[in-house]
Formats: sequence, structure tokens, C-alpha cells
Amino acid sequence: MRILVTGAAGMIGRKLVQRLLAEDGLGVHPIESLILHDVVRPEAGSAKVVALESDLSAPGEVEALVAHRPDLIVHLAGVVSGEAERNFDLGYRVNLDGTRALLEAVRAAGLAPRVVYASTEAVFGRPFPDVIPDDLAPQPLTSYGTQKLIGEALINDWSRRGLIDGVSIRFPTICVRPGKPNAAASGFFSGIIREPLVGLPAVLPVPRDVVHTMASPRAAVGFILHAATMDTAPLGARRAVIPPGVAVSVGEEIEALRAVAGDKAVALIEERPDPAVWAIVETWAKAFEAKRGRDLGFEAEGSFDEILQVHIEDELGGRVPN
Repeated sequence: MRILVTGAAGMIGRKLVQRLLAEDGLGVHPIESLILHDVVRPEAGSAKVVALESDLSAPGEVEALVAHRPDLIVHLAGVVSGEAERNFDLGYRVNLDGTRALLEAVRAAGLAPRVVYASTEAVFGRPFPDVIPDDLAPQPLTSYGTQKLIGEALINDWSRRGLIDGVSIRFPTICVRPGKPNAAASGFFSGIIREPLVGLPAVLPVPRDVVHTMASPRAAVGFILHAATMDTAPLGARRAVIPPGVAVSVGEEIEALRAVAGDKAVALIEERPDPAVWAIVETWAKAFEAKRGRDLGFEAEGSFDEILQVHIEDELGGRVPN
């Protein structure tokens, strides 16, 4: 099997590639080649890996990627929420134009691969109920959510025509993200856990009673692998799926941190309201029914304590630093 991963140098991309290489296959299909692409060169680490660096939205780039004739495309490349809101032109060029160019290149090559598209819960916007049902019509209130919703529509249409076999995953916030903070408006959800766990200060820009839905990076990779191998017939024309996640308040996050790292870690969190971040976060949903996603076989953690434990196991060697 030939697999193309865009955005492969990002956190989820790196973890996905590590998992694929560790298992040396996808389901029953052995990996022939992994084509990794990002604006910075992804790490290779295997003779099966082709690592490429370029701007996906630049002329000719997607055609060069599709020339590898992938059987599976995992499209993770994109400008994150906060940056897409600040930089209107960049967000639309990468998140929308880049996605359509990739799909057009696939159509021109006559491939019809499985395509797993990274969408977002930000396709929903107020007003909405506390728990969003699976059949609620999306109405984004950010440029990022709008760009991703249009991408979902393209995945639906290309799949309807048999040009691809697509699945769009409306990712919840992925927490706790390892590494350095990024420009995502949701980054503080990870920052208030990740930094204090290793003795570093963190800033909380929103109130503690904010409730949001999250899943771990390990679960995110699981979402992608399931979408890549599942029977897509039950999806019908609705190719976008809301996977399960944990609806948790910021205050509950902080108490989970206290339980494993004590008051000293919690004291490193500075509450500093940020109107720009709040203007984005207040448009996001709190919780999702996600029954359809669970029925389709998507799985995630059942509590934030489990999400925190995943971070400790995967990033801190299984123990909290003294």
C-alpha cells in the first residue's frame, strides 16, 4: 500500500507515521511506501519513507505528490484556527485552495483513493444546544470552521461521484499536545497541563467554567487509522463523522492536574483573560452526542483522567517529574 500524509511534520502526522512504521502496515495491507509532505521536511526514519518539503498550495506541488499514486491520502495539512482567523488570505489559500487542488490532482490522475480529511468541531457555531446532536446543521462562525466545512462538502461531492472514497473527521480538541505551543486558539487546553507537569508556567486565557470536548493524540491517530480501514458504505452521502470525546471544563482539567502533580503544579497557572482567544472559544460547542461516530467504530477515552494518563505514558515515560 502506498500512503500519502500531508501535514506529516505536525504532531498528529508524526505520531501517525510512527504508528504506521511500527506496525509496518495498515490492517492487512503491508506498506510499500510512505510519502510524507509538509512545509518543513518531515523526518524519514525508514527506507520506505519519501520525505518532501514544499508549499502544498504552490502550482504543481499536489500533482507531484499524486504522481506517487497513493492508495490512501491522509490530508492533515492546514493552517490552524487562530492563525486562520488572523490571516484571512493564508487560511483560505492553504485550507481551502490547497485541499481543492489536491482533490483535483487526484481526479486528473484517475486514482480514486481512500481520503481521510482532517476537519474540525469548529464547523459548528452558536446558537447550539449544550450537547450537539449528530444531525445538527453546521454553521461556522470562524474562517477556519468555514474553510473546513467547505472542504467537507468537497469530500462529499468527490465521494458521491466515485472520484475518491472519503471520510471527514470532525476532530475535537486534541489534548494534551506534546511539544511547544502552536497558534491554535485551543492551545491553552494543553498548555495548562503540559507546562505545569514539567515545572513551567502556563497562561489560562478563558474562565475556568469553559467546557470543551477533547481526545488524546493517541485517540486522534486511532480515529485516522479507523477512517482509513473502515467500511464506508454505512456513511452514505454523509461523509463527515463526529468521533467521541470527553466533555470537560477547564476547572476539571486543573483538578485532574492537581490529583497527579499537586498544588505546586496548579500554582504555575496564571489566569490572564485574552479577549481575542475568548472571541474564538466562545463560538465553540461544549459537547457532542457522537452516537453515529461510536456506532461506526470510532473510540476515544472516557474521562480527562484517562487523557492525562495517556500524556504521562506517551510523553513523560510513565511518571510525573518531581
